[in-house]
Amino acid sequence: MSSAYELAIEHQAVSSTDQKNQLHPRLLKSPVVLKATGVTKSYRKGKVEVPVLNGVDIEVLEGEFQAIVGASGSGKSTFLHLLATLDKPDDGEIYFEDNRIDNLPAASRDILRNRYIGMIFQFYHLLPELTALENVLMPVMIHHGFMSYMLQRRKFRKRAKELLDLVGLSHRLKHRPREMSGGEMQRVAIARSLMANPRLLLADEPTGNLDRAAGEEIMEIIHELNSAYDVTIVMVTHDLSIAAQADRTVRLAEGRVESVSFQS
Repeated sequence: MSSAYELAIEHQAVSSTDQKNQLHPRLLKSPVVLKATGVTKSYRKGKVEVPVLNGVDIEVLEGEFQAIVGASGSGKSTFLHLLATLDKPDDGEIYFEDNRIDNLPAASRDILRNRYIGMIFQFYHLLPELTALENVLMPVMIHHGFMSYMLQRRKFRKRAKELLDLVGLSHRLKHRPREMSGGEMQRVAIARSLMANPRLLLADEPTGNLDRAAGEEIMEIIHELNSAYDVTIVMVTHDLSIAAQADRTVRLAEGRVESVSFQS
């Protein structure tokens, strides 16, 4: 059996062109939409520095569904947060559509996430006092401000209702999170992440807080977004059966890319 070190060396020896050739034919002419090179990250616990990422490189193609897997503590969620510019790496660079994003000021990173990168979290992060429809509308409320939003509210409400219908919640528009199941709340979160028509969707354990049946329903929605609507998706998961459904799966171990596999 190959050691983690040998697998890492094997991965480094495979060029990005060779990896692209192993992807689904629909992706062969797709440009790189997201790229990370040499990303490192450590955290301090008292006087002790704890390394989490030790030089991670990935590329994500437009229209690709890519999964990131690894054991607890491998750094996969930390890495996704760096890709989303929720945190900054200690070293390395991250590019979105050929523009470096890891060094942007906070206000620019907020705009990037609000307009171009959708986020789905394990624990939904819905505002409890708002209805499903109002939660989905939040990104455009923040983007446009009160007056501009009010002038365009009919258009925005129409799109929010269409998104909730897409995820099967047209009958839950006025329900608040406490009145919904976990699977329904995650569907609202998915609809919210799509409200600004983002170019990239980042999902952190989207099925991790759900039972198997609800998780399968969420994965059906994610697959439809990728296959029918060509949404580029990067998803962190601990579930290897879910990861096996992705175009490409990147496995992290000890803060490095251990291996890369492709859907057969």
